[in-house]
Amino acid sequence: MSGPLEGAASGGVRSGFVALVGRPNAGKSTLLNALVGVKVAITSDTPQTTRHRLRGIVDTDDAQIVLVDTPGLHKPIDALGEELNRSSLMALADVDVACLVIDGSVPVGKGDRWVAHRVAESGAQRVLVLTKADLTKPEVLLRRLDEARKLGPFDDEVVVSAVSGFNLEGFTAAVKRLLPEGPRYFPRDMPTDQPLDVMLAEFVREKILRHTRDEVPHAIGVAVEDLERDEKADLTSIRMLIYVERESQKGIIIGKGGEMIKTIGTEARADLERLLGTKVFLDLRVKVRKDWRRDATQIRRFGYGEGL
Repeated sequence: MSGPLEGAASGGVRSGFVALVGRPNAGKSTLLNALVGVKVAITSDTPQTTRHRLRGIVDTDDAQIVLVDTPGLHKPIDALGEELNRSSLMALADVDVACLVIDGSVPVGKGDRWVAHRVAESGAQRVLVLTKADLTKPEVLLRRLDEARKLGPFDDEVVVSAVSGFNLEGFTAAVKRLLPEGPRYFPRDMPTDQPLDVMLAEFVREKILRHTRDEVPHAIGVAVEDLERDEKADLTSIRMLIYVERESQKGIIIGKGGEMIKTIGTEARADLERLLGTKVFLDLRVKVRKDWRRDATQIRRFGYGEGL
């Protein structure tokens, strides 16, 4: 956990760390982006999209809420899954408020109960957060809320839609009430503490997730190899390596005549240019590293889970 800013005083400000925990695809990263107001976490329909424990900062005149986005808790099948679960559970041990994020568009399940048990063990203040209200009829949403309440006890509850913006203020108010008075931990214009190279690599991985299916998305790792800024030309040149586990996966990422990797690069470049505020030259290469998801050393080299 980061220390407070030097010389910062509370001055009536409430501040603290708030974990978003839940099953894969519960909507944690989408909610974090909506609350922060800018895109800092990647999103996709692929389970276990989030591989980093990243922090997004919501700053108001009377509060600083440091949201901790975590990988979805799930039954792991390899070393990568084990590392991601470990990262999520470690986040729970180090926060003021733990938000149990439940997908309101599907019934509450066994996985939600398992995560709720871990939240109860954390010792943090607990908030029940039902997401995706825009995808669910009101009467169904009320039934889901009743089901989710049985996972408690909770100190507060809130129903939101990150996509439509419904009740985001309600989430902020509920969390703020549970935070202690304290200093601002980050500068007021800082939306995340995520390292730049991690954000760049993640935006590329997001595009791969959106264009590939089956086992390919889970076998992808992305790393920045080189980054150079040309101030005079207002250009940032970035070279990245996309790692896969099989030659067949490499062929899928490259695509017929290089069309797939060209599409991935074009879409990623738009995000990178918004992030960096410069033109971007993006060089993507694909490399096979057999069974890297079973190698804890390689997983941490990518910075996934708890990273290096």
